Amino acid sequence: MSPSPFKSSFSVTHIGTATAIFEIDNVKFLTDPFFSPAGTSWDMGGGSFLKNTETPALALENLPPIDAILLSHEDHPDNLDDLGRQLLNARPVFTTVDGGKNLAPRPAVRGMKAWETASIDLGGQTYDITATPCEHLPGGECTGFVLTKAGFGASADGRPNAIYFTGDTVYIDELAKIPEKFHIVAAVMNLGSAYASMPDGPLQITMDGKQGAHLFRTIKADYLVPMHYESWGHFTQFGKDLVKEFQEEGIIEKVRWLTPGKSVKIL
Repeated sequence: MSPSPFKSSFSVTHIGTATAIFEIDNVKFLTDPFFSPAGTSWDMGGGSFLKNTETPALALENLPPIDAILLSHEDHPDNLDDLGRQLLNARPVFTTVDGGKNLAPRPAVRGMKAWETASIDLGGQTYDITATPCEHLPGGECTGFVLTKAGFGASADGRPNAIYFTGDTVYIDELAKIPEKFHIVAAVMNLGSAYASMPDGPLQITMDGKQGAHLFRTIKADYLVPMHYESWGHFTQFGKDLVKEFQEEGIIEKVRWLTPGKSVKIL
């Protein structure tokens, strides 16, 4: 089946890890703001440290004007650092329920439950933003997002065309509900097969390539846009590994790769 006509434009500028600019018809969403230079480290407690190995492709001062922020979770520094927090003031921010509370008193922060939808007017059009479930670290909240607007058009069966950002998650069965409501034209996935140290042993907290391919097929997306597979020691799968797995899974021709710092047209 050929992809449904997508009546808007969609480009992605990858900045680093889970940070990217989604440009949709001249409206710019920023995901998970992180701008700390290479070598910055964070004490996560219990003798555990996070340290990034690559400087983000764009510095804070080099960003274009940002219209809204999609924040999958605010409690991990690789998704929101001190520099990124500066962008949360006086901008619409969509995040988890806990994130909405923890980022108060910013009036433009909206905490969302899974499958809740919020609307916002940007660039003269109304965007509907639906929070999607995630399974990341136990005891914490994380969310993905599905973006739709009337200007995207719809599939032949009437489902609205949509863009999906997974947030940090492993594959969970509940995500199979997405194609019941939306036709995903592009799925931007946080991969890297990240692991966290837990009392019972290492725990996988983001998808690997095989899980990403399974999710791609499950939600019947047109294109897969991978990111979040570089720059950190807790990642166990990188670009060359993803290429191999996507080839083995038979979806490589549906993958759209990003170049850090460059705007890549997806649709």
